Amino acid sequence: MSGNLIGAMELAGELAEGGSRVQKPVVVDCRFNLMEPGKGLEMWREGHIPGAFYAHLDNDLASPVTSVSGRHPLPDAAQFAALLGSWGVTPERKVVVYDDAGGAIASRLWWLLRWAGHKRVVLLDGGLQAWQGDLSTDVPVVSSSGAYPVEPGQMPVLESEEMGDSGQRLVVLDARDAARYRGEIEPIDPVAGHVPGVDNRPFQANLDERGRFIDADELQKSFAGIPGWAEAATRGCMCGSGVTACHNILAAEEAGYPPPALYVGSWSEWIRDPERPLATGS
Repeated sequence: MSGNLIGAMELAGELAEGGSRVQKPVVVDCRFNLMEPGKGLEMWREGHIPGAFYAHLDNDLASPVTSVSGRHPLPDAAQFAALLGSWGVTPERKVVVYDDAGGAIASRLWWLLRWAGHKRVVLLDGGLQAWQGDLSTDVPVVSSSGAYPVEPGQMPVLESEEMGDSGQRLVVLDARDAARYRGEIEPIDPVAGHVPGVDNRPFQANLDERGRFIDADELQKSFAGIPGWAEAATRGCMCGSGVTACHNILAAEEAGYPPPALYVGSWSEWIRDPERPLATGS
C-alpha cells in the first residue's frame, strides 16, 4: 500500500503482533451519518475493529458552528490535542482511521492529524467492509499519553476571500456529487449550487467498485485531465463543509501532487454571505 493507505490484512497483522500495545497502531472509527448524527456511535457500540476508538464528526473533528462558519469548522487545537492524548497517540505511533463510506468521513481525521503535525497516519483502504477479522464491542482503555504536541497549520487551507481571487491561477475541486454541484438537489444546505469557477470532482471518482482507492497511475491520469490542474499556482479542494474534500486531497497526494489546500468552510460557509456569487449547472 501507499504511504497514506493501509490494507486490511496489513492492519490485522500489525494489531496481532506481540509486544507492548503502545507499539501497535491507534485505530479510530469515524463512521457517521449526516442525517442521523448519533448513528455512527451506535454502530461503533454494536461492533468495531478491536481496540478502535470512536471519533464523532461534529463533536470531535469540528468545533461549534458560528454565524459565519461552515458546518464543520476546524476543532480547537487544545481540545484536539487532548483528544489525541486520550487515545494514546504520540508522535511516534501510527494512527489508522476508517469508516464505512470509502473514506469519505475518515479522510477528515487523516487530514486533521496531518494539519496538527502528525505524520504517521493512514486510512484503511476499503474501510470496515474490507476488514475480515472479528468485530468487538469492548470499549478500549488506555492510559492517556497527555496532550499531543499539536502544531496546527501543517496543511494548507483556503479562506473565502481567496476563493474569489481569479488572479492567482487557482484551481479548486468540489467533492460533492454532480447533482448537488449543479444545484439540482440540496439535501443539507439552504442554498443549492456551487462557487463560480470551481470544477466538480465527486470523491467517488477516487474509488473502484469495491470502494477502494484506484491505483496511483490511474489517479495521476485522472487529475492530469482536469483543466488547469497541472499548471495551477494554487490547487484547492472543497465540498459541502470541508469533510469529503479531504478525500480529494488524499487522492491528489496519491497521484503525486503536493497536498492541495482545503477550503475548510466550503459551500456551507460560502453561502453565509448573500453578496457572494453563486452558480448552477455544469
